[in-house]
Amino acid sequence: MFGDMMGMMGKLKETQEKIKIAKERMHTILVDEKSSDGKLKVTLNANRVIKEISIDDELLADKEQLEDYLILVLNKAIEKATNVNEAELSAVAKDGMPNIPGMDSLFK
Repeated sequence: MFGDMMGMMGKLKETQEKIKIAKERMHTILVDEKSSDGKLKVTLNANRVIKEISIDDELLADKEQLEDYLILVLNKAIEKATNVNEAELSAVAKDGMPNIPGMDSLFK
């Protein structure tokens, strides 16, 4: 039993390291989103950090319209980046978890 416990602790430590590496890698995974007409484009990384915003000059003339575009496009981009982030971390966590009956449903 003690050997099993040490093995599980080792596996958990290994999983923590893999999660750390995955979080660092997510700084390099880029997610792009744009408005339906292409006038506003946003790029985030998978850690939900905005890397670039491109605004068509036409949008600069109307503050309210620009604000609406920013809200819509940023929210879509954040949702996409969050989905990538969660999928990456879930895959690492699931791979590193010991096989405990009933626990597999937590990572689906």
